[in-house]
Amino acid sequence: MYVFMKEKEKLKTFIPQDEIHELLEKTKNPDPVRVKEILAKSLSKERLEPEETATLLNVEDRDLIEEMFIAARKLKETIYGNRIVLFAPLYIGNECVNDCVYCGFRTSNKKVLRKTLTEEELKEEVKALVNKGHKRLIVVYGEHSKYSPQFIAKTIDIIYNTKLGNGEIRRVNVNAAPQSVEGYKIIKSVGIGTFQIFQETYHYPTYKKLHPKGPKSNFAWRLYGLDRAMMAGIDDVGIGALFGLYDWKFEVMGLLYHTIHLEERFGVGPHTISFPRIEPAVNTPFSQKPPHPVSDFDFKRLVSIIRLSVPYTGMILTARERPDLRDEVIKLGVSQIDAGSSIGVGSYSNKDPETVKKSQFLLADRRSLDEVIRELMKSGFIPSFCTACYRAGRTGEHFMEFAIPGFVKRFCTPNAIFTLTEYLCDYATQETKEIGWKLIEKEIEKMDDGIKEAVKKGVERIKRGERDVRF
Repeated sequence: MYVFMKEKEKLKTFIPQDEIHELLEKTKNPDPVRVKEILAKSLSKERLEPEETATLLNVEDRDLIEEMFIAARKLKETIYGNRIVLFAPLYIGNECVNDCVYCGFRTSNKKVLRKTLTEEELKEEVKALVNKGHKRLIVVYGEHSKYSPQFIAKTIDIIYNTKLGNGEIRRVNVNAAPQSVEGYKIIKSVGIGTFQIFQETYHYPTYKKLHPKGPKSNFAWRLYGLDRAMMAGIDDVGIGALFGLYDWKFEVMGLLYHTIHLEERFGVGPHTISFPRIEPAVNTPFSQKPPHPVSDFDFKRLVSIIRLSVPYTGMILTARERPDLRDEVIKLGVSQIDAGSSIGVGSYSNKDPETVKKSQFLLADRRSLDEVIRELMKSGFIPSFCTACYRAGRTGEHFMEFAIPGFVKRFCTPNAIFTLTEYLCDYATQETKEIGWKLIEKEIEKMDDGIKEAVKKGVERIKRGERDVRF
């Protein structure tokens, strides 16, 4: 599937470097009629082809861009409704053998304090997260021999078995180094959710330049990392690019080609797509002035175009972005966000003044989970900690069987309300409770009679003390 040649190697993969450039050049100054045709196709819930996505990327007319924003918002609401899934990142360890020039964890960075959580420290981190109301995590590891598949599996098992009061973590997603098929099988055995690998940049010359040392310098090993995960039976995988390393239009095309590759080879595309922008990191000059900075306006464009290009894929917006921008971008097709996040190793349970020196980068949104939930509800969104699909076996291709006809909305809205009810009962501030109960009442009244009564009964069961009620 891919070959390497000597030093001036030209890599053959499913990312056609020259073809992407050609498509982006060929579709410049697109005909507005053609753009509207593409938007209509997207609204019919069809995944776009590369030429169609390239056309949208080249739209510069402000009125047409606004139409794209409206279409992306409508598409997300049609498929997923108005709920936003919440999670938190949990960094397990920041040891790393790679030397990625943009990353605070790079092996040559001597100003980062290296730390790997002990079992007891991990339990304390989980308790601190559960005590705030979290139910979903993504665990993050550097790339190091310490973080073997066995180590990753053990830490996840500890997380699932650490409970506090009514609280527990019900889904653990993973962001870790690419594994062998056998390694993925070990990690899968403990019941993970999504396995996530960011290619960082799909532009091969840029990738080689920015990854000079370590296993990550192998472009193809990383690119095919999620193929191996799928071969191991992990059918929920997440892709992403780090925007700012190369031209944002090229990276969006790379994400689309990656999606198409997974669909063609395994019958199902990625469960999630992430689109973080590079942020400053301790002692990392490159991150202060990235070579291809993405403006806030272009960031909104790329988010809307990803949603229009891959209608059924979850889209993750991170706390790297400022609160005001997050509030705007969420409306353009986002389905998942992190909240109440801290990315220093050990920083949820330990208010360490040196936390920043244990962090991969700096966060821009420092709001608490309760604040984010309150603001989401004020904007008409239903905050959700739902894990029902994952635990009912609705993953991978089976998930798409529900998603493509639009049935996810019928499952997701009731389960979002149930998990929000849990949060309001167990963790919310008084102000958040007042807003939340009114929102739940309003959402239930909008439901069809058959669903409405079942949801009302579920909410009452939770209020009486029952937990983990699922529709």
